[in-house]
Amino acid sequence: MEYLVRFSQSHETFRRPELEALAVIEGINLDVVSYSLNSPFCTIRLPSSAAATRLIRRSILIQSIHELWGAGTTLSAVHDQVRATTTHLWPLYLSCSFKFTLDSYQGSRPAADKIRIINSFAYLGFAGPIVMRLPDEEFVLFEDWPWNSTPLGLADPTRYFFGRFLAVGARDELPRKLDLKRRRYISTTSMDAELALVTANLALAAPGKLMYDPFVGTGSFPLACAQFGALTFGSDIDGRSMRGDGKRRTLKGNFEQYELLGGLGGMFTADLTNSPVRRGVLGDGGDGMRGRVFDGIICDPPYGVREGLRVLGVRDPEKSPWVIPKGKEMYKQADFIPPRKPYSFLAMLDDILQFAAQTLVDDGRLSFWMPTANDQDQEMSVPTHPYLEIVSVCTQVFNKCMLRHVVAGDGKLTRTGSRRLITYRRLPDAKVDQEAVKAWEGGTPKHEGKTADELNPFRKAYFNGFESPGAE
Repeated sequence: MEYLVRFSQSHETFRRPELEALAVIEGINLDVVSYSLNSPFCTIRLPSSAAATRLIRRSILIQSIHELWGAGTTLSAVHDQVRATTTHLWPLYLSCSFKFTLDSYQGSRPAADKIRIINSFAYLGFAGPIVMRLPDEEFVLFEDWPWNSTPLGLADPTRYFFGRFLAVGARDELPRKLDLKRRRYISTTSMDAELALVTANLALAAPGKLMYDPFVGTGSFPLACAQFGALTFGSDIDGRSMRGDGKRRTLKGNFEQYELLGGLGGMFTADLTNSPVRRGVLGDGGDGMRGRVFDGIICDPPYGVREGLRVLGVRDPEKSPWVIPKGKEMYKQADFIPPRKPYSFLAMLDDILQFAAQTLVDDGRLSFWMPTANDQDQEMSVPTHPYLEIVSVCTQVFNKCMLRHVVAGDGKLTRTGSRRLITYRRLPDAKVDQEAVKAWEGGTPKHEGKTADELNPFRKAYFNGFESPGAE
């Protein structure tokens, strides 16, 4: 049967990927009949109403789902379809309490028109009491109006949908629960709760899954994954971000605040290139015992604008060979800070994909954020890896206010005012194209340079105010 999904008209490029990810999580066969970025209404085909309710129960971008009884470009066409396809359903609702709702997207109607339209469905024969608060059943007529329809004085919408309400998603519940404004411990770069939850959905976080964030910070992504029942792990090159004040304002304290300690597996100080996480050998089949143990990797890596990207190591070992042996002597001291060297943003992207290929189980997912364009407004290509299949590329566009807020943190943005969330699936070794592997191994780019500006295409542009050379 067909069902109508009523999306929130926000984060449009994220909506269908989240819907399809939820179908994978719930093991539901989903067929998208019609979908448009310009409309909050999506028609899908599912095996049952019970499956429809399960499908959206943890969705962040879906407002509700409905059993679709009729659709058309005119109200009379809707009535014709309802009469032709749903007469066998009418007796089920003859005596229950009910109400009718009119949902007009981008449009409005006078009260008298609403009553007239609702009364036009009198042929359904429902004889139960009309209850406006918590009825047994709710029937909704959706109207999809053109943009600016009210000022233009348009008389009718472009399309109607009529259906029986089934369930709401988690949009009103979970983002409010994990809202940064109420969280005990955050930083300037903590991910918005709504997008952290969406990212966790795309990465298929669920009970029994092991999820990992290699740039964990104050724990926004692990919290979102733990909310969905996953066991979470994380690391960060700066252990202070996890330890906080050592009392209540810590990463662990955030898990305590939301009563999610059962989902906190472990956190440790490390960087991606010097990690104690065991990595599997590419092509060995991945038996889950030799490194490939994570079901999902989810992160928002730094762009290195404010301080420059760094990893553990010495910039020039020949000039300061004493640093390494000194570090081996001092690493157990509480105030020890290990030496660090500049790191290329582009190298980081390659390393994230390589790390995911070596640690994800078959069909495990990697979801990470990256800028849309570089400092010359040239679109950055989506990085690829022969062992990883691209599942979705979602784009978040910022307005000027949001741009200032994000750049105030660590400049996780370009002057185009947008960034991408890219999701990959780890292919089973048997399905990896070996010719692509050979091409990838022979074509891995070298990222030359020693300073932060040489290695990072965003840092210099940030301090120039994202101005083009010669701009006034």
